[in-house]
Amino acid sequence: MIEVIEDVNLAVGVSYIVTIDGESLGAFASCEGLGVEVVLESREEGGNNSFVWQLPTRLKFSNVKLSRPVGKGTSQPILAWIAKAPSLTPSNAEIQAQNAHGEKIATWHLQRVVPVRWTGPSLTAEQPKVLTETLELAHHGLDAE
Repeated sequence: MIEVIEDVNLAVGVSYIVTIDGESLGAFASCEGLGVEVVLESREEGGNNSFVWQLPTRLKFSNVKLSRPVGKGTSQPILAWIAKAPSLTPSNAEIQAQNAHGEKIATWHLQRVVPVRWTGPSLTAEQPKVLTETLELAHHGLDAE
């Protein structure tokens, strides 16, 4: 008999606690895509053929992908939030990295967050493996503490 571990903190060294406008979506085992890119515009200076100016124009934020093993009730808060998407106003989110003892390592704040995609587990009997779900978020601002 296989014992199911409900607490993600016990299964991985680092977990990511996600909240949307103060409401918890739970703990995730992986977090990818936290980042920002400065979009540059190239300008050639007249009369100077050996130099091109690289001017910053705007910031571009990548989507954040959060994944975790599926457990009892893990999908419910996510799907309830996504169900509001057609009339959803952008939210604020917080992603808090915690170690295996539940101590905060780092926190990132995302502004104007909207859900992009939720992907549930692939259900197949051919390859038994841990069932996972993935949540993808778009945002328009990022800061850390």
